[in-house]
Amino acid sequence: MEVLAGTEAKGLSASTIARLKQQWAEDYRYWRETRLDKDQWVYIWADGIYSGLRAEDAKLCALVVIGVDARGQKRFLAIEDGMRESTQSWREVLLMLKARGMNASKMAIGDGAMGSWSALEETYPDTRHQRCWLHKTLNVLNAVPQSIQPKVKHSLHEIWQAETREQAHRAFDLFINTFEAKYPKATLTLQKDRDELLAFYDFPAQHWQSLRTTNPIESTFGTIRHRIKRSKGCLTRNGMLHMMFKLAECAQNKWRRQRGFDYLAKVITGVKFIDGIEAATIDQNAA
Repeated sequence: MEVLAGTEAKGLSASTIARLKQQWAEDYRYWRETRLDKDQWVYIWADGIYSGLRAEDAKLCALVVIGVDARGQKRFLAIEDGMRESTQSWREVLLMLKARGMNASKMAIGDGAMGSWSALEETYPDTRHQRCWLHKTLNVLNAVPQSIQPKVKHSLHEIWQAETREQAHRAFDLFINTFEAKYPKATLTLQKDRDELLAFYDFPAQHWQSLRTTNPIESTFGTIRHRIKRSKGCLTRNGMLHMMFKLAECAQNKWRRQRGFDYLAKVITGVKFIDGIEAATIDQNAA
């Protein structure tokens, strides 16, 4: 149980540990009913995180949503049991968030393979979509021989690191022309999400690092997975979910504010950005 509660868990009685787990369950229930309408949520990240715990005939997959508010504070908004590819599971998560008062964020960042996009279209149709470049890169690399993966990865890097959308499109076209003949599956995997992969260009450049991937979720759950792996033999499915929540809650207390948080108010009010720069600034410089 040390992995669950820290070093202070050494020597705890079985009844004390049971009470600890019960408290986690109560904290989780209270948290997932907390109202969200006191904050304006600007961006959300969504991903399905597999724990490795197998219950019945399926592994636990936590459907995770993180949001950043107008002050630049990131918070976990949902950690729910579900099926990664299931539109219905993601629909239930998003409808629950909506019932708790979550507004339509300006952008959602996630894996292109998730059922969350269909559910997002139904629940929050005004939210822009940004596909995660980390997931997309891995999907493309899996479709080419290992011998050319470094070259392919470099070509992908040239797209999402381009200074402007126009330059990104040129790098995109070059990638397709270079690899399509021999590796059509790889180029199709990239091409099908072209617009959603480049949506970040319409938002402040100060936010691009955060908007291009689901790293806020991935980096946090890297540590959580490690701790869960060591304890999965002593937890039920619900217990695993509650443990994820408590570890996530501890992790978010150490997060820094969103880089460029002072631009979030402009995003909320609908200020137009072109290639990461405020349109008004571009007009002034042109004049």
